[in-house]
Amino acid sequence: MTIVWVPKDSSARAVGADEVAAALAQQPGVTVRRNGTRGMLWREPLVEVETPAGRVGYANVAPTDVPRLVSGGMLEGVPVGDHLGPVAEDPWLTAQHRVSCARLGLAEPTDIAAYGDAGGWAGLRRALDMDPADVVEEVVTSGLRGRGGAGFPTGIKWRTVLEAQADQKFVACNLDEGDSGTFADRIVAEADPFTLLEGMAIAAVAVGATEGYLYVRSEYPDAIAILGEAISVATAEGYLGEDVLGSGRSFTVHVRRGAGAYICGEETSMLESIEGRRGEVRAKPPIPALSGLWGCPTVVNNVLTLAAVPAILTGGGEAYAAAGDGRSRGTQVFQLAGNVARGGLVEADLGTDLRELVEGFGGGTRSGRPVRAVQIGGPLGAYLPADGLDVAAAATRRWPRPAGCSATGGSWSSTTPSTRPGWPGSRWNSAPPSPAASAPPAGSAPPVASRRSTGSGSARRPSARPPSSCSRTCAPR
Repeated sequence: MTIVWVPKDSSARAVGADEVAAALAQQPGVTVRRNGTRGMLWREPLVEVETPAGRVGYANVAPTDVPRLVSGGMLEGVPVGDHLGPVAEDPWLTAQHRVSCARLGLAEPTDIAAYGDAGGWAGLRRALDMDPADVVEEVVTSGLRGRGGAGFPTGIKWRTVLEAQADQKFVACNLDEGDSGTFADRIVAEADPFTLLEGMAIAAVAVGATEGYLYVRSEYPDAIAILGEAISVATAEGYLGEDVLGSGRSFTVHVRRGAGAYICGEETSMLESIEGRRGEVRAKPPIPALSGLWGCPTVVNNVLTLAAVPAILTGGGEAYAAAGDGRSRGTQVFQLAGNVARGGLVEADLGTDLRELVEGFGGGTRSGRPVRAVQIGGPLGAYLPADGLDVAAAATRRWPRPAGCSATGGSWSSTTPSTRPGWPGSRWNSAPPSPAASAPPAGSAPPVASRRSTGSGSARRPSARPPSSCSRTCAPR
């Protein structure tokens, strides 16, 4: 039997990956397995065939191409169609420094044995053997900053939660990825959910939390389903639950599905929604690290921040800090979208300049016209002209305010090249998913945030208590 891999990522499914998988499954002697995307979205559906030379790739495969490719020797790795050779040796991948995304596309997303074979859970095992304060200091040493845009030092946030006195603490992961052109959080959740869960578990060990919440936007039904399955598998195998790896420590994770409220990308609005209230920004102080979910100390990080944590605990904070530039340590996951020839996910050291991302990894514009401007940091970010791309991505830099554009801080999480002055190309790299693919899976968590406020004034509904009640008396907000 020949094993053939076809991605089940939403981006690949949107351009026909399910139909390609079905066509391949009808070929004699073929076993189809569904992995996550490698991040090369412009090549989807990307089919990989296991051969003695490794997994050989064939890009942009259509269902109608399958008979021709198979008869031409695809199952033996013969160059036919859009043949890439061994995918692991592709220059676009080897030029990256993949840390958080090191396991993307290697296996079926919820294959926990494959995750362990690829080095997974090593960071959690080490954290369980350390004092919680030492785990926090390892993260401080790494120089990791929040990858959600604010760039706040992750270790300092964790230290605040660790030192807070409370009977109950939480870890909350924000996967309400609402900005246009962003997709990194979704890809991590769909392709490598165990890395995210391991990062959350390490955070729980570090600060003394016993419960975690994954807040996922409702427009990500595949991510919700995969995360739910991954949590069930990890709990059954002892990596989550009442006795994590026999340590006597408890950490359970729950998925909460949003309902389209863009404001819930802000951390305190997300906490309000998880508690069952309308998604509204809370006044600060107190900060969530001292009074978060149900008034208890809460670590709030986004997906890319938590996905970096397992590698930090596995290899050490100093090794992670060796990458990057200045105060911006480690790697960043960049999202290339819009009028770009090679749209997808790039992980590179902080300090990589924008020209290398757009013209090197991105290959310039998809239309072939010269780049006129690049929008950085999402729709609220700034535009940089073509002659201003020789600047390094950083997690701490404040960018100058171009005329007519907003200023931005933090690292570049997305870039959108434009060929028209003053207009960011906003075309997607793939067609939107079909209504059937977008429908919430059966049994998925109900929405916990309304799309618009209801009622009058600032009245709020009473919040439900968490599954294991917090004995701390919470002051009214």
